[in-house]
Amino acid sequence: MQEELIARAKAWLAEDPDPDTREELAELIDGNDTAELAARFGGTLQFGTAGLRGPLGAGPMRMNRAVVIRAAAGLAAYLKDNGHTGGLVVIGYDARHKSADFARDTAAVMTGAGLRAAVLPRPLPTPVLAFAIRHLGAVAGVEVTASHNPPQDNGYKVYLGDGSQIVPPADAEIAARIDAVPALHDVPRPGSGWETLDETVLDAYLARTDAVLAPGSPRTARTVYTAMHGVGKDVVLAAFARAGFPEPVLVAEQADPDPDFPTVAFPNPEEPGAMDLAFAKAHETDPDLVIANDPDADRCAVAVRDGGDWRMLRGDEVGALLAAHLVDRGAHGTFAESIVSSSLLGRIAAKAGLPHAETLTGFKWIARVEGLRYGYEEALGYSVDPEGVRDKDGITAALLVTELASVLKERNRTLLDLLDDLAVEHGLHATDQLSVRVQDLSVIADAMRRLRERPPTELAGLPVKGSEDLSKGTETLPPTDGLRYTLDGARVIVRPSGTEPKLKCYLEVVVPVAAHADLPAARAKATELLAAIKRDLSTAAGI
Repeated sequence: MQEELIARAKAWLAEDPDPDTREELAELIDGNDTAELAARFGGTLQFGTAGLRGPLGAGPMRMNRAVVIRAAAGLAAYLKDNGHTGGLVVIGYDARHKSADFARDTAAVMTGAGLRAAVLPRPLPTPVLAFAIRHLGAVAGVEVTASHNPPQDNGYKVYLGDGSQIVPPADAEIAARIDAVPALHDVPRPGSGWETLDETVLDAYLARTDAVLAPGSPRTARTVYTAMHGVGKDVVLAAFARAGFPEPVLVAEQADPDPDFPTVAFPNPEEPGAMDLAFAKAHETDPDLVIANDPDADRCAVAVRDGGDWRMLRGDEVGALLAAHLVDRGAHGTFAESIVSSSLLGRIAAKAGLPHAETLTGFKWIARVEGLRYGYEEALGYSVDPEGVRDKDGITAALLVTELASVLKERNRTLLDLLDDLAVEHGLHATDQLSVRVQDLSVIADAMRRLRERPPTELAGLPVKGSEDLSKGTETLPPTDGLRYTLDGARVIVRPSGTEPKLKCYLEVVVPVAAHADLPAARAKATELLAAIKRDLSTAAGI
């Protein structure tokens, strides 16, 4: 077994095109580090609907140039087999380690396969790539990013010509062609022949952002902004300037791209401590809002003053606020959300007489809803201009929420006031998560098995009225690895994360509210119920 492992590692080393990973792998081989070699050669990084994502390093279980070249060759084969020979593939990338290299390798593979390739001019937000696919009439797009993952990770996200991320069966068909790629030496990779786009594609995206705002709307809200060491700053500043908003005050320590993300443990606004510097800047400058993007700027976090402090709004709260604002502006079309997001959106849509749809998690599903006008999911993702960008877009979401804050400011009101109004009108919808990060993925599999074999009959003293195993699919949803429990005035969904080693449990309780004066008691009851559900679910899952 050990000899076979060393042999596989040496074979990989012989065709690895990257001197950095060659050196790294040679040291592992010379040091006979079989444990580390086994971790890197115990399988292959699986290509799925999230594309590829994983730690950087040598070997087939890591993100590296060899893995990316194979992925690009498999995608090129898929496109040609589906009649797209000669078609355009647009490639974007963020500022993470190796992102520019992976983008160039992809362009070279596409060119060598007889497709046309165009690379964005510099590290730019993922929404710019998603926009560019449709704007340029491409047959596919690739974004090199690991979004809000830790600094040691990178990823490879694939879109087809409709501007949406891949879904089954395209993911399996591309994966099969990746598996069929011969030796890397046989993959043509010319040193030139692709196009590097100029700034006009970004100008077109920025021009499109104008459509998000209502003509003549107030533009007075002041913001503090953090790019979380990512690529959002320049595009956000340009978009806010075009719109006529006050220039956002930057969190200087996090404003410029830095692949090491030195000020945060995880570059995700939802993680503890990630917003500390932004809140400090808010205490200095007293803005109306704090806005954060994740490193590739497809997510948008919003924080507001609550008493004497600042607090992050949950993704479900921002989702409801944006929906209410669009309804108030007379929006038409379907309002859609993932199944793990708050049921409040459905109530807002129903009251407005608008269609409402639920999908599996991920914008690859939300973006495909017929007649979509607005879509969101609780993980800070919002699509407020689906005709322009068929994916979540943290920049246009930032514009829209700042417009809403400006409208409310003119009425001497705040986002929290509007949330109170929604609670009185539709009931207090309170959400929370039980999220467990693991080193050993078998912990997640064991928890899912335990819940399937012995599903809870009650949580927080509330009887479980309905239990669905989503792996079998439903009338409206394709199969997915998840469980849904319906209780009287509550809902729970349990699923493994698609992008991180986490088990995620999404909780929601709905407490009726007769009047504004009843809100404090309703919030106390919701907090108590959520804590009890979290405790009982943790016990049932063995986590």
